[in-house]
Amino acid sequence: MTELLPPLIPREVLFGNPERTSPQISPDGTQIAFLAPDQGVLNIWVRSLSDESARVITQDRDRGIRLFFWAQDSRHLLYLQDRGGNENWRLYGLDLTGGAVKDYTPYEDVQAQVIQRDKHFSDELLIALNLRNPQLHDVYHLRLSTGELQLIAENPGNVLGWVADARFQVRAAVAANPDGSMSLIYRETPQAEWEKLLDWPMEDSLTSSPSHFSQDGQTLYLLESRAANTARLVALNLTDRSTEVLAEDPFYDVSRLLVHPDTYAVQAVAFARAKEEWQLLDQSLAEDFSFLEHYRLGEWALSNRDDADKTWLVRYNRDIGPVEFYAYDRATQTPTFLFVHQPALNDYPLAPMEPIRFTSRDGLKIEGYMTWPLGVPRENLPMVLNVHGGPWWRDTWGYHPEAQWLANRGYACLQVNYRGSTGYGKDFLNAGDREWAGKMHDDLLDALDWAVTQGVDREKIAIYGGSYGGFAALVGATFTPDVFACAIDMVGPSSLITLIRSFPPYWAAMLDNFKKRVGDPETEEEFLKSRSPLFKVDQIQIPMMIAQGANDPRVTVQEAEQIVAAMQEKGIPHEYLLFEDEGHGLAKPQNRFRFYAAMERFLEAHLGGRSQN
Repeated sequence: MTELLPPLIPREVLFGNPERTSPQISPDGTQIAFLAPDQGVLNIWVRSLSDESARVITQDRDRGIRLFFWAQDSRHLLYLQDRGGNENWRLYGLDLTGGAVKDYTPYEDVQAQVIQRDKHFSDELLIALNLRNPQLHDVYHLRLSTGELQLIAENPGNVLGWVADARFQVRAAVAANPDGSMSLIYRETPQAEWEKLLDWPMEDSLTSSPSHFSQDGQTLYLLESRAANTARLVALNLTDRSTEVLAEDPFYDVSRLLVHPDTYAVQAVAFARAKEEWQLLDQSLAEDFSFLEHYRLGEWALSNRDDADKTWLVRYNRDIGPVEFYAYDRATQTPTFLFVHQPALNDYPLAPMEPIRFTSRDGLKIEGYMTWPLGVPRENLPMVLNVHGGPWWRDTWGYHPEAQWLANRGYACLQVNYRGSTGYGKDFLNAGDREWAGKMHDDLLDALDWAVTQGVDREKIAIYGGSYGGFAALVGATFTPDVFACAIDMVGPSSLITLIRSFPPYWAAMLDNFKKRVGDPETEEEFLKSRSPLFKVDQIQIPMMIAQGANDPRVTVQEAEQIVAAMQEKGIPHEYLLFEDEGHGLAKPQNRFRFYAAMERFLEAHLGGRSQN
């Protein structure tokens, strides 16, 4: 049957660096910066808006740059970089008029977070650093021209996130409480004492958060689920503490906001349904939205825009082609094509990603996506259950390199937004509490039952995933050893006890919430043992593959090595890949090539699909 499949898509096309990606327009609207390889490593390139010739301005030769942005002066470009995947991000900047790259946060074992930038403070930035205390991020004011740092908001001990107003004053924050709830705290001025505005009970803690202040500082925009099941856009009046619901959906959370760069009013909201859909709040954008929605197929989104709001950078995401980027002139409603992220994809037929829905054994509506191989009947097909990480995350529709790779090799690829996934309201998310290796795994098994009715061979199903998805793969091999033909774990925890005890120090404030949702190793060790694959290794009956980054701060190398050691002791066949220069995932193309080549051979041996030589 494999001879009916389309030509093999090279792994280098699917998992190599994009040719160009992530364009951002300068605030003055004259230049575009983007990421592209230089000597095989992703770096920042700059070109004018009107001229396609570009120059590379950074010289990273190791992990590549993935997170960058313009300073509001249109002169500096800033980026974040860690070392070997340790997630101790440093903030770097480059002056386009000349000079070397500047390290604005030259501190060992300190993580930088960008809090706010504003068009009216072109030489300034607000960042958070856990410099004073490894467990706590404080807010610092950074002057780009001099590199001067000034502490402006000290963490009282439980703040997880900060919000500054339009005057660059830190006036709101999210504080974690021992019972797993969160509090929104507020101060009228930087000199005033913090006061509690409201509490989000634990059931609302992952579906509620502050977004930003209005231009006059008297309104705070929130995403929150109090008195509702889903995260709604709410305006909180800071004078009388009244609230107004601005946008909501009864079944799906608000997923993104489009905020006006001057007035700070929310102009549109997105809901990630089966596909992302926009709801317009500002009718002055109606013609733009109508034009862009119909201009190209797929999901569209505004990536960023200039300060004058004249030029938008727009991307189109679709399942059967590369991501497309355009510069859109609002005055003339004219899109100018910039580039696609990976042009070589246009040389191959890609498989549609189909939204699916089924009902779990206890009555929950579960959604997800199935990508079927092209050219072959949907009968007795091998399948890879590709489980997303998080678990407080979700799979979305669009171009997905793993889904295309698996379908091209002859496997159906099933991606399930099991209970605990985000986007479907708090009831669905909270249904995953204390259900790691429990009902969350039942949802995956119910998904397999659905898939078998659609044409999947029950005897040829692999389970694979990263992070929580890796945990799910280990659970599949140990808790339900007779269900899967093989399992692949990428950076997944093997013991919930050691996982929680080894979290990085700056996760301390959120630890109580995590323990309420998963379990507490200090008081519930036996419960966590009962949900941990490490203690059921003797149940494994299938071939195993495990991959791990040596520098992973979230799921440490101990998680992989302790279960590998247990399998070695019991003589269980397995393959172990340790990446010495990676963290929680694979940033370097050569490491991705090594992993996916090994996984491809592994799947070919145990499911019978095809592989690239």
